[in-house]
Amino acid sequence: MISDVFFPRVNGVSTSIRTFRRELHALGHAVTLIVPDYGVAHGDDDADIIRVPSRQVLFDPEDRLMRRGAILNLLPTLQTCGYDLVHIQTPFVAHYLGLHLARALGVPVVESYHTFFEEYLFHYIPFLPRVWLRALARRFSRRQCNAVNGVVVPSSAMLEVLRSYGVQSGIAVIPTGIELDEFRQGHGAAFRRQYGISAERPLLLFVGRVAFEKNIDFLLRMLVRVRQVVPDVLLLIAGQGPAVVHLRDMSQRLALELHVMFIGYLARDGALQDCYAAADIFVFASRTETQGLVLLEAMALGVPVVATAVMGTRDVLRNGEGAVIAPDDEAEFAATISAVLHSAEQRAALGVAARTYAARWAAPHLGQQLAEHYAAIAAAGSMRQGTASAPGMSLIASHSTTDITE
Repeated sequence: MISDVFFPRVNGVSTSIRTFRRELHALGHAVTLIVPDYGVAHGDDDADIIRVPSRQVLFDPEDRLMRRGAILNLLPTLQTCGYDLVHIQTPFVAHYLGLHLARALGVPVVESYHTFFEEYLFHYIPFLPRVWLRALARRFSRRQCNAVNGVVVPSSAMLEVLRSYGVQSGIAVIPTGIELDEFRQGHGAAFRRQYGISAERPLLLFVGRVAFEKNIDFLLRMLVRVRQVVPDVLLLIAGQGPAVVHLRDMSQRLALELHVMFIGYLARDGALQDCYAAADIFVFASRTETQGLVLLEAMALGVPVVATAVMGTRDVLRNGEGAVIAPDDEAEFAATISAVLHSAEQRAALGVAARTYAARWAAPHLGQQLAEHYAAIAAAGSMRQGTASAPGMSLIASHSTTDITE
């Protein structure tokens, strides 16, 4: 696997890679991962994670650009390892170097499509017309996806998008599962005490990258309306990203300083789980999500979800099964939130249903699906090359997608 992002960079792609690697290892497969070196200690790295020297990306201090020469220097060693397949996880340096590695190793290549770039780029390149950026994103995605043997997407909505672009490669819908053992319990009361939030205060929670495409502006405007009905409501934003300054300024303009709390990233060693467990409702309104793992994490801890169902979240959410699907309208979303906050009985019923529903998305099942997809791609590639694939595959992965299905 090769990816432009991985921990300590926190996002859905990093989580997806780590989850699938863990499940593939459990199934007996060897997975080498090539990712950037972020210049900090990586105590959780195993022996099959190769950190590549990288430099900072202009205008995006969270990300790194891997050095091409450093990856090419790995080839003599990689050629001795007997890989069956390369998996590209991201569409930048990893895509082009992943293709180069696959050719040099004589193996097929799969690519994950994690990000809905058509609705993403204009947040970061505002000086160009949106219509140009959409056309660029579609052409870029079509060319990259048609250059590989197979594509993995996390939702049926993303499959439909890629087909509309003219992607001809085979596409498999394989969402990222969740590690249920990591989300069995959280200490919400302790979290509230730690952050000075009273046990009685109604608490809404957003977890994720604090980026413009996450539509957190919508949640703040919605919160103004909720305050009129629930005066002491608090929205907790757990995450970090390029929109933090904008959202802090916006919360001041909307007189929400005492009703919005930014706490940055939380470690998945218990702190994040405690944060989820402290919430009365998990809220989400992204219009560009290809999956939405945080929805499932919240539900696994018995936290009711109120969210819109757009793009990948359509595949994740079922109304009444741990979640209430709200309209993509600030007033109606706020009315839904207020109604759920005022009904302890409804919240309790949704919480019980949420745990049951989240269990369907267990990582081992979805890891098995990915392994079977790999095997089919590797077998087809071996047939063309006149060689047979070994039962226990050896994989290099470089991701540019996330997956979600039942």
